[in-house]
Amino acid sequence: MSRERNRTRLAAVLSMSAFLLTLVTVSASCKSAGDQPSSAAAPKATGTNKPQETKTELKKGASEHLKEKHAKMAPPHSHDQESLKAPDDVAAVPADADKTESGLASKVLHAGTGEQHPVAEDTVEVHYTGWTTDGKMFDSSIARGDKAKFPLNRVIKGWTEGLQLMVVGEKRRFWIPGNLAYGDKPMRPGAPAGMLVFDVELFSIAEAPKPIQAPEDVAAAPADAKTTASGLAYKVISKAESDKHPAASSRVKVHYTGWTTDGKMFDSSVMRGQPATFPLNGVIKGWTEGLQLMVEGEKTRFWIPSELAYGNRPGRPQGMLVFDVELLKIL
Repeated sequence: MSRERNRTRLAAVLSMSAFLLTLVTVSASCKSAGDQPSSAAAPKATGTNKPQETKTELKKGASEHLKEKHAKMAPPHSHDQESLKAPDDVAAVPADADKTESGLASKVLHAGTGEQHPVAEDTVEVHYTGWTTDGKMFDSSIARGDKAKFPLNRVIKGWTEGLQLMVVGEKRRFWIPGNLAYGDKPMRPGAPAGMLVFDVELFSIAEAPKPIQAPEDVAAAPADAKTTASGLAYKVISKAESDKHPAASSRVKVHYTGWTTDGKMFDSSVMRGQPATFPLNGVIKGWTEGLQLMVEGEKTRFWIPSELAYGNRPGRPQGMLVFDVELLKIL
């Protein structure tokens, strides 16, 4: 009798283990296909809901759940699958492609309906697929089933330049040379090397807010600015009553806007609507020195020489930089 009960218990355990294994396998397959973790909760109780479901209802619910999971695992539609295949001209730029001075080549695959072109500061929404010239696909928003959205000046140079040629509704193929992509020998681990080919479809353009106007004295420090031994120049714009200065090791909370000396804004926490918080010894030298001259609540303009800013660091603003900084709090 005891052996019979043990066999019954073992059979139940094995049955439950098989069911759990099926769910884990389905879940893992969905995640590998780019599925997001489900946030669906149990059905909410209503006045007509019964406290307990029958076995038939449970089986029906489990069956529908598995059908839904399998539907999410389904491959892209046939036209999407075609979009994932490498084009015939993936290996080299065809003769009918247009070229820019930078070496970027492109060809319109489908004309758009829009009239507006994005600018570098705008945010765009796109579908895209990318291949190396040997026909290997390395990335695709179509395969993920989710459009990509990003500021156009935060991606590789070939995209920043190329998408400004497009209008909404347009689909275009780009041949982007290595120097406008990740390089012929990428520094970033896992990045594709050499010329890359992208098919990009532009769905929407969100215009960037207008940049904050540069001050009149952006080109050079005025005569009434103070200058430190390091060459840092500054001028208090708005005074504060506090006598509390941060130290080099302090964490601070600030609002700021930065311009190059030609008046172009390159960064602003004010535009983002979100103050910046950081350790004062973890930023450029001009900030580390300059903010120690300030007190809480004060707003100061700084003219920071290149050697106290980013120097010749690639991808960073060059030369002397001008910042308006408001010290909100010393943390």
